[in-house]
Amino acid sequence: MRFLLTGSTARGLRRSGVNLLAGRALTYHMHPLIEQELDQSFHISQVLRYGSLPSIFDHADPEKYLQSYVQTYIREEVIQEGLIRNISAFARFLETASFSQGQILNISEIARELSLNRLLVSAYFDILEDLLLAIRILPFTHRAKRKIIAHQKFYFFDVGVYNAIRPRGPLDTIQEAEGAGLETFFLQSLRAVNDYYSLNYSIFFWRTAIGQEVDFILYGPRGLYAFELKRSEKITPKSLKGLKSFGQDYPEAKKFLIYQGEHPQYHGDITILPITEALHTLPEILA
Repeated sequence: MRFLLTGSTARGLRRSGVNLLAGRALTYHMHPLIEQELDQSFHISQVLRYGSLPSIFDHADPEKYLQSYVQTYIREEVIQEGLIRNISAFARFLETASFSQGQILNISEIARELSLNRLLVSAYFDILEDLLLAIRILPFTHRAKRKIIAHQKFYFFDVGVYNAIRPRGPLDTIQEAEGAGLETFFLQSLRAVNDYYSLNYSIFFWRTAIGQEVDFILYGPRGLYAFELKRSEKITPKSLKGLKSFGQDYPEAKKFLIYQGEHPQYHGDITILPITEALHTLPEILA
């Protein structure tokens, strides 16, 4: 097997029209590390704070590394590619985008907040996605029985990068940042397991017009799965509301609630798993 490493960016290759050897080359995606790869080095508190880029785990100062990563790669790479003209506007955009992590993406609202043109802000989001720095997830609308929102959800690709970009201060609640961080790492794991095990799921989210929601929906030849993430250590009836509503519309779905408690539980046909156990058994669950 031979590997050819180039300096070409993902965006450059995608948009330049080069010969990508269609039919003669296989495409693989490399993700941040997951629990199965880290084994004894995996600690949930560490990955939720610093993410799981490979260099994090042997770096003396992970926080400094992430700040450098954001400054050097995300900002300067974008400038060097000639993708933007106003670095201060893009820097403000990055911070504002971090508040949309795990949220329904409203580009018009972000543009108003930044006092920028909506088309420019939309182009900024395209740049992040083209450079493989962010992910946008579509709503699940298959055989929809209720009115489903049309907007996408947004995530930076790694929870550590998200934490490095997001400003923190007295007006920012821990719950907002940590809840998004938990979702982000679980999404990282879903995407990696899906790719590495060739499971061929498409990843969605589900949210109705009246606010009933499930964080992640996986749909593919192996079945339909619904995952709801809670940063709480306790489960209440309210925690199960979204999954139950989804189950009413899609009774064939396998439903999981992932939380930060210590013990597996079962509420009817909903399986409740601690986050560490869910991450460890994710390949078996999905396969």
